[in-house]
Amino acid sequence: MVGRIIETDACVAEGAAWLARACPRMGHALQQTGPLPLRRRPDGFAELLSAIISQQVSTASARAIWARMQAAGLTDPDRILAASEDGLRAPGLSRQKARYASALARARIDYTALRRASDAEVIATLTAVPGIGPWTAEIYAMFSLGRADIFAPGDLALQEAARLLYDLPARPRERALRDMAESWSPWRSVAARALWAYYRVAKQRDGIR
Repeated sequence: MVGRIIETDACVAEGAAWLARACPRMGHALQQTGPLPLRRRPDGFAELLSAIISQQVSTASARAIWARMQAAGLTDPDRILAASEDGLRAPGLSRQKARYASALARARIDYTALRRASDAEVIATLTAVPGIGPWTAEIYAMFSLGRADIFAPGDLALQEAARLLYDLPARPRERALRDMAESWSPWRSVAARALWAYYRVAKQRDGIR
């Protein structure tokens, strides 16, 4: 069953208002950050491929590699499958990421059907593909599919923001932050936006690609 979909800034504002009422600490964070961004992205193969390319490299490097992939026309499954390993590596992909790109193309995910799948089905479908872990799947569900109640507890910026906001002695680990996020349901995706925004205010640097 598909729950609430975040489609507009008004949806984000509704979630933020709910969080502020439910949790004084979240209310404090939202006072610091101001209105939260929508951050909706397209869905489909190219968006997931771009996410794979962005893993473990700087934002600038990811953008440069993606621009070269676009220039080479390597942004759809058929072109990826037709390319040699050298052809995939030429724009800057590592050998491992070239394999991941090919695996994603071979997976032939039905992206239209994914829009109608439950959150759990989305995560299971995506993480079955080599190179896509829980973080990438959760970010895709959150921003490309607009799911309102998805969280990404493995994200280091979210962990650090939670430590700062809730005055914790140490950065919460993934399991602990996932448990914390239960209290932010049914607006966990907006809570993530709030924590990322709070991270930027507190650290004066971007916490998301």
